[in-house]
Amino acid sequence: MVYKRGLRLLIKQLDVLIMPYISFVLLFYPTAYQPGEACAAVPKEGGTSSAAILLCRACGHELAVGADIHFVPSRLALSSRNDTFIGGRRVNIQLFENPHGNQFEVITFRKAEVTQHWPADKHFTWFPGFSWTVATCPRCKTHLGWAFQPTDWPDTVTKTKFEESEHTFLALITHRLLREDVASSLLMTPKSFMS
Repeated sequence: MVYKRGLRLLIKQLDVLIMPYISFVLLFYPTAYQPGEACAAVPKEGGTSSAAILLCRACGHELAVGADIHFVPSRLALSSRNDTFIGGRRVNIQLFENPHGNQFEVITFRKAEVTQHWPADKHFTWFPGFSWTVATCPRCKTHLGWAFQPTDWPDTVTKTKFEESEHTFLALITHRLLREDVASSLLMTPKSFMS
């Protein structure tokens, strides 16, 4: 009798530990629950997926593709790490802290469809030699990160000049982005519709 009670308690504890882990794996690694397509999900072009689409996590607006990622290192980063972010591609993620003590993990992009709010500010920059401006989602106006331009540029520039220059980049906050393949796996049928 004590054996059965102990076994039930053990099963209950394992259920409490294992279910969050399984949910985590399915949420952050959606290909883990595609048994028929597991091999097809691996990109064929050398382990990178340049066609992966990144969305605004708040509204789903398409912001960038994997090919737009362009690593810009900063000596002011609190830390830097490589992570699998887009279709198996290793992406460098940097951690920064603003003067208010808020920390942000960012990925740098060559371009993205965001709205920049000029004038640019030269103070408290994370990338020496660059001034920054806030970048928001063009649809829902959520703060997505920052756009960086050389400090010797005028404080206000045209969007065309910003996009055409090789000296500009964006730093977008990782937790405000969502991969399109992950977004499509988050859709669920409400329990009330299930028979």
